[in-house]
Amino acid sequence: MPRPTATQLAYGSATVFLSTLAMLLLSQTETGIGVAVIAIAGLGLGLLVAMTAPIPGVSRVVRRHVVRAKSPGAPGELQPAPTQTPSPASSPYGVSRARVASAAGAAEAGKHAH
Repeated sequence: MPRPTATQLAYGSATVFLSTLAMLLLSQTETGIGVAVIAIAGLGLGLLVAMTAPIPGVSRVVRRHVVRAKSPGAPGELQPAPTQTPSPASSPYGVSRARVASAAGAAEAGKHAH
C-alpha cells in the first residue's frame, strides 16, 4: 500500500475532526458508548476521505486506464473489424477499373487531338 500524501493526511484529519464534532453536537449524546460510536464513525469517514482524495500528478483517466489494464476481466486490445475489399478488377459500382481507365484514356486522347 502506498504511503499517503500530505494532502490526503490533511483532508482525512480535517474530516475526522469536523465530522466527529458535528455528530457530537447534533446527537447531544452524554454516554460513553455514544461518544465511542461517533468517534469510530468519524475515523471511518476520515479514512474514506483520505483514500479517495486525488493523487497529485496522476489524472483520474490515467489511473482508471491503468487499473482496467491490470484487472483480469479487462478486454484485450481492440482489433479492427475485417472488411471485405473489392477485387482489383471491379469498382464498388459494378464497373470494371479497366473500363474506367480506358474511358479516361480515350477522353485524354480526345483532348490532345484538338
